[in-house]
Amino acid sequence: MRVMERLQPILMLVAAGAGLLLGQVAFFEQYAGSFILPFLLFMLYGLFLTIPLRGIKRAFTKVNFLSTSVILNFLWTPLLAWGLGAVFLADHPAIWLGFILLLVTPCTDWYLIFTSTAKGNMPLSTSILPVNLLLQVTLLPIYLFIFSGTMGTFELTTMIEVVLFLFLPFAAANLTHFFLREKEKILKYTLIPFFGSSQIFFLCAAIAAMFASQGSHLLNNLEVILLMIVPLLLFFAINFLLAQTAGRIFKFSYEDTASLNMTITARNSPLALAVVLAAFPEQPLIALALIIGPLIELPVLAAVAQILLHLRNE
Repeated sequence: MRVMERLQPILMLVAAGAGLLLGQVAFFEQYAGSFILPFLLFMLYGLFLTIPLRGIKRAFTKVNFLSTSVILNFLWTPLLAWGLGAVFLADHPAIWLGFILLLVTPCTDWYLIFTSTAKGNMPLSTSILPVNLLLQVTLLPIYLFIFSGTMGTFELTTMIEVVLFLFLPFAAANLTHFFLREKEKILKYTLIPFFGSSQIFFLCAAIAAMFASQGSHLLNNLEVILLMIVPLLLFFAINFLLAQTAGRIFKFSYEDTASLNMTITARNSPLALAVVLAAFPEQPLIALALIIGPLIELPVLAAVAQILLHLRNE
């Protein structure tokens, strides 16, 4: 696992802390909010650039796996996230919404590292990345519109803005692939490495800007962070058992079951966080839930990989 991937949750937390400190200065508190959107657009452009869609056909070679993954990730998981939030977070709607948005976006990057550690089916896991990306880009505004009803603050105009916010960098990334298709060296050895490694810095800059502009509200509500721990651990445990059960029902190989486990466990917090920062710049508690999530998720994924290896060797 690359150093930057391993440090991503810590860097996000440090960015939030730096933003809080900068927010104590009136100049930064006043103007920081205007930098959020540009940083996020660069981050999303880099994210979409590193996952080309040309390999999407490979995902359909194993229809049972693909359909199981899609149903669990995009139908079951939103319902589970809402249910766990209703039980544990109903009195804190901002954290509840952040919790849901964290869980409805399957991971498109570091879950491959843990799939490899667990000796899962890497070609299969790689092939479903563009499917997961397309579906979450399409469905995330819809999830946001549906579930933000728990807060009563989301309007149709905001949904349109979120759709445009996701579509513009997505279209720009794919146009880049199209126009540079005959200059693959520039794309492969310059643009993709740069944006692949700089995504986290653009995201952290956006996090710092938001927390600088809204830090005073956040400092009065830090105790709610602890509320996420139990529902998150329950989510991971339930989905682990569900993946194992689905693997037995559909007679998946160990490698395919391990891949299924990782794709329904790992979450894409940067994408969801980018959307939240754009849609709710004055609701830092929603963003905080998406920053805390990876700090819990990372050790859980490492533990799941080791549990899978233990089950494989039994």
